[in-house]
Amino acid sequence: MTETIPTELEVLDERFASVGGDKQVERIAQGCRWAEGPVYVPSGRYLVWSDIPNDRMLRWDELTGHVGPFRVPAGYTNGHTLDAQGRLISCEHGRRRVTRTEHDGSVTVIADRWEGKRFNSPNDVVVKSDGSVWFTDPSYGIVSDYEGHQADSEIGADQVYRVDPATGEVRVVAADFDRPNGLAFSLDERLLYVVDTPRRHLRVFDVHGDGTLSGGKVLAECTAGVFDGIRLDDTGRIWAATHEGVHCFAPDGTLIGKLLLPEKTSNLVFGGLKRNWLFMTATTSVYAIMLNVRGARPAYARP
Repeated sequence: MTETIPTELEVLDERFASVGGDKQVERIAQGCRWAEGPVYVPSGRYLVWSDIPNDRMLRWDELTGHVGPFRVPAGYTNGHTLDAQGRLISCEHGRRRVTRTEHDGSVTVIADRWEGKRFNSPNDVVVKSDGSVWFTDPSYGIVSDYEGHQADSEIGADQVYRVDPATGEVRVVAADFDRPNGLAFSLDERLLYVVDTPRRHLRVFDVHGDGTLSGGKVLAECTAGVFDGIRLDDTGRIWAATHEGVHCFAPDGTLIGKLLLPEKTSNLVFGGLKRNWLFMTATTSVYAIMLNVRGARPAYARP
């Protein structure tokens, strides 16, 4: 039986006043060690996420509520997304690579090296409308055996990368981070938002037509622990995972509202057939709430 907790929406600015939804937040799964990287798959109406220390990916079926294994072992996967064809794109701490799961179940390596050196432990990933794959590569998966395999960094830096859709070229697009983490494009893809977790802030970059970035100013500071994963709704508001739940920011960086949870929140994704379910991975559990707002249009739903 699904457990519920009362919904705690905290309005800090009138721009969040219209946000509402279910009076109860559902806990749809539990028993994880560190739940991360949720992605909703509309073709099958299910949610997939990572339980990193247990080296497994789990699956929740929307129609039945059943929770079971999706992939075990899973290469200590962390973040996931879908590309324009609805294929699963995954960041693997253990194998230090970014992969694509094809429709037949086979796995294709998108990137595992930069300039001949292995990545640290790819963390979170997004796909732009031109098919390019953008991901962060902090060292969380190599600092110990808890979320991967302890190892030295071959690159010697924690960076943000872009994979060219035509050539497969891997390029550094941002390098001045302690540990880059969650990332997301603005609705028009002219901006890229990137979390720097140890610095407890969210930065914003201008995205240029040649796949380069400029700028990088701090847009928002975290007031509850640290930021982790981020996603946007279809009005351009930024929803960020924090230690007390999810914080919602206006595009100008103002903290306008909160959705409080009883566990440290790692990541989130909008899903459901109308993209009005908000799924949140939070330490040992996965929570879900149906809202009166929708997530930004993802790659698979773009014209």
